[in-house]
Amino acid sequence: MTSPSARRPEQPDPGTVRLPPVQPEHAPDDTGPIPIVGARPAPPPLPGAGTPPTPPRPAAARQAPSEPAPAAAPEQSPELTEELPVTEQPPAAPSSGRAGRNLGAAIGVGLGLGAIIVASLLVYRPAFLVVVLAAVLVGVVELTRAVQAGDFRPPLVPVVVGAVAMIALAWTRGSTGLVVGFLLTVLAVVLWRLADGPGDYLRDAASGVLVALYVPFLAGFAVLLLVPDDGVARVLVFIATVVCNDVGGYAAGVLFGKHPMAPRISPKKSWEGMAGSIVACVLCASLILVLTFHAAWWAGLVFGTAMAVSATIGDLGESLIKRDLGIKDMGHLLPGHGGIMDRLDSLLPSAALAYLLLSVFAPV
Repeated sequence: MTSPSARRPEQPDPGTVRLPPVQPEHAPDDTGPIPIVGARPAPPPLPGAGTPPTPPRPAAARQAPSEPAPAAAPEQSPELTEELPVTEQPPAAPSSGRAGRNLGAAIGVGLGLGAIIVASLLVYRPAFLVVVLAAVLVGVVELTRAVQAGDFRPPLVPVVVGAVAMIALAWTRGSTGLVVGFLLTVLAVVLWRLADGPGDYLRDAASGVLVALYVPFLAGFAVLLLVPDDGVARVLVFIATVVCNDVGGYAAGVLFGKHPMAPRISPKKSWEGMAGSIVACVLCASLILVLTFHAAWWAGLVFGTAMAVSATIGDLGESLIKRDLGIKDMGHLLPGHGGIMDRLDSLLPSAALAYLLLSVFAPV
């Protein structure tokens, strides 16, 4: 019978340990065993135990001193590296211009609104009051709902009643009636808000006064323009000049716009567009004032420039309010424009300025 020592495999030299073959991507030539000082030989396998387990590699033998460990590449999530196919990108609206609007719808709605205004002025003059009142009431509702996004709660009922009163008093009592109607509306807003208690009273009352001042009070100056016998011409020169501001600014901005005017408020407005607005407004105002009111040539220059500035300030002012509230449009009633307030923004402050300038250049 053969002794167990006869079947024992050939033992390695006690001073060395053979490493299992490592096959990296570019394996270096085998340089033989690596001497380990004081290493003990692996124990012999027991009879019938099968293949012995591979002994753990000593820490010093895991990497040859001459071969530095390769840096492990950081794992990247497939969501971060996978690119969206071009076919899955959302298609851009084909009919939108550089202003971010549906240009065809904007032109169609603008022409429709212009036709309604001109028809109301030429057919029956008091019908223009109905158009103004309808626009004011919708604008009050839109602005009231918009400021609610900023946690303001302006009283709607007294502002709506006050808006009707201001338009009616401006038509029947002139500028004095408009001012009295506004003061009564402010008083009604302050008293109405008392019923809801002291919580946020100052915020809500101030926002109600802002709505009453911004929409019906400024719109009342358009009614004051209509009161004289030549009121139709006064309203037409005011509206036509503001329209030329929008058209001239858009055309010049699209063709030549490179220097933003107020990038944090309205990124698409440029100084080149402002120059185009002034040129268009001056040409329009000069023709109408000289031919209709027989004013001096420089009156058109002053009136047109002032209208361009006031219309632009009104547009930027509403854009500032919308950015502060975090909304894009005041409403969605007019395709390509947004809401009524998005069309009244440049008209409202310009109406007050037009009334003052025309009272100097073309007194009644």
